[in-house]
Amino acid sequence: MADNSETIPPSHDLNAKWDACLDLTIRRFVYSSLGGAFGGLLFFRSPVTRWASVAFGAGVGIGSAYAECSRLFDGSSTKSESPKILETSAQDVQDS
Repeated sequence: MADNSETIPPSHDLNAKWDACLDLTIRRFVYSSLGGAFGGLLFFRSPVTRWASVAFGAGVGIGSAYAECSRLFDGSSTKSESPKILETSAQDVQDS
């Protein structure tokens, strides 16, 4: 029989990552859609603009979930690194 005492480290467990990603996507989609619906009811009178605010909220939710899931799977980073600035002394500036 296979030994089941070996555990998969959390950084390599794809099932856990997919579960977390699907949970995050569904929650952000629903919450953002509800936020868009509430904002549409509060600010707009036309049914078309109300549906547009729901669609915008859903898009924001899916987009933020996609960015978080891509960070979770280490496909890309959501934050870009700033370039390193080299400090120069006053003597270096005068020499050039």
